[in-house]
Amino acid sequence: MLLQKNIPFKYVFGKIKTEIIIITLYAILVSILYQEYHLTRISIPISVPMILGTVISLLLGFRSNQAYDRWWEARHIWGAIVNDSRTLARQVTSFTPMESGKEELENFRQRMIRRQIAWTYSLGRHLRRQNVLKGLDKYLDKRELDYVRQMDNVPAALIDLMGRDLQLALEEGWINRFQQVELDRTISRLCDAMGKCERIKNTVFPSTYSLYIHMSMMLFIALLPFGVIEYFGLFEVPLVVAISASFLLIEKMAIHLQDPFENKPTDTPMTTIAQTIEKNLEQLYGTDLYNKGKLTVAVVADAEPLSVGAKLYKTKYSREENNSKEMVADNAVPQKPLYYML
Repeated sequence: MLLQKNIPFKYVFGKIKTEIIIITLYAILVSILYQEYHLTRISIPISVPMILGTVISLLLGFRSNQAYDRWWEARHIWGAIVNDSRTLARQVTSFTPMESGKEELENFRQRMIRRQIAWTYSLGRHLRRQNVLKGLDKYLDKRELDYVRQMDNVPAALIDLMGRDLQLALEEGWINRFQQVELDRTISRLCDAMGKCERIKNTVFPSTYSLYIHMSMMLFIALLPFGVIEYFGLFEVPLVVAISASFLLIEKMAIHLQDPFENKPTDTPMTTIAQTIEKNLEQLYGTDLYNKGKLTVAVVADAEPLSVGAKLYKTKYSREENNSKEMVADNAVPQKPLYYML
């Protein structure tokens, strides 16, 4: 997204460079025919392009408002995502008991926070049709990555994992039923925000409406030199170019604003917002989020599914030492069993 106050002139007129060149040559041609070959009958009453220009101005204004509403709604949604991300991290840390020696509990906190950071990045890349899994290995462990890799909608899969972790926390007694409800409400708001973004992304602005406006504007630009040549002579060339550039720029602005998730300079700055969320959560809840909570998992041989249709199994955890990827041995020090998604 363009964040500079002074937008480069080259960027602004680079969008309509071809159209301006064609219009300039067209206006010069009309001027030559009128001045050099004395084809005075080619002039038309100026009221004709004035009436058409007024109608097009109303249509362009309506379209610009609709495009800006889409862009502003997208920015409003991502502002809510920032607030809910901070709320989720605060609730996870404040609702759970602060007990020393509870490694599983601390891992749960950090896992939820890291997963929320991963969710914000994955949602932005999902909306831009980019590689969603890129960079997520920094926030997710191998089993989480293996799980979300199977899903078409990675952000939705991460939301599902957070909901399952909430059920785990409730069963382990780390949170009570009321706290689970509040945490679930926060996660539901994040899920709603994701759905709203997908609605904007998948709802295409009517192409026929855009086509009709563009054709009408081209007709207006074509008639404009014939309406002003009688009054301005050779000066009609810069006048026609200036008026045409104004209409074309407004049309381009509306086209760019109507798609806030297309990875264009005018889109919603989702990557920047995700980086802000990551920075805030790191500073508030620990700078070692990526060093703690990296757990190795050993599946108990006689484990049984905890619920129908869910791939949840009882597992044993231990802290991963020196980034080792080995599984916990059978003779490892027994720890409190947890439930984890496979």
